[in-house]
Amino acid sequence: MGERVYIFKGFERFWHWSQAALILFMLLTGFEIHGVYSVFGFQKAVQFHNIAAWTLVGLWVFAIFWHLTTGEWRHYIPTTQKIMVMAKFYSSGIFKNEPHPFKPSQINKHNPLQRLTYLGVLLLISPLIWITGWLYLFYGDWSAWGLSVLSLEWVAVGHTIGAFLMLAFVVSHVYLVTTGHTPTSQIKAMITGWDET
Repeated sequence: MGERVYIFKGFERFWHWSQAALILFMLLTGFEIHGVYSVFGFQKAVQFHNIAAWTLVGLWVFAIFWHLTTGEWRHYIPTTQKIMVMAKFYSSGIFKNEPHPFKPSQINKHNPLQRLTYLGVLLLISPLIWITGWLYLFYGDWSAWGLSVLSLEWVAVGHTIGAFLMLAFVVSHVYLVTTGHTPTSQIKAMITGWDET
């Protein structure tokens, strides 16, 4: 048994699980809005999707404030140090039962590939979803904003592409969370805050 290290603070865990629940709920309601299935009915799905989006905006405002005031934003600065080691581990080492090359600590919570992935979510997926989502939501104001040249169809396609990218991130995130020293160790760390290194 390794050393126990307190990695994830209370707000961090609350933010993570709340964000995950909201994103999953928005995927559920969003795909219903697109007619993939019927759970709530179109009208309710739109209403719930909008409420979840505004709730997520509020959560992000608090999360950004928390990250900036506590200095936790430093854990997301991208690095290429040991990136090839991590890539080799995920592509082959994990299947050979090699030891995980990264040990999280209070100073360094995320490995280099996690940092790059979170940067991609922050710079690519999130802006695509949020910009197209706002445009979708405020479609009636496009003329007043001088945006009548935009196509609602292309905005909808962009939003759907963003949703599929987010779904791909969620699926890969769920898979990779099982690649710790035990399949549930990283889930336990995000529930209790403590990780065994």
